[in-house]
Amino acid sequence: MAKKQNRIQVILECTEHKDSGMHGTSRYITKKNKKNTPERIELKKYNPILKKMTVHKEIK
Repeated sequence: MAKKQNRIQVILECTEHKDSGMHGTSRYITKKNKKNTPERIELKKYNPILKKMTVHKEIK
């Protein structure tokens, strides 16, 4: 019988891009361990539209 997986796939979306009013979105897909980090994660990632590092938050 297979083990229950603790790793889930999450989508990170840029927070500054929504406020800028520009078209498109900056999203990244990553995995997290839901047992160790049950809360939503925030990572600094590169936004190619704004051409700078911005904070990306997990969306549902």
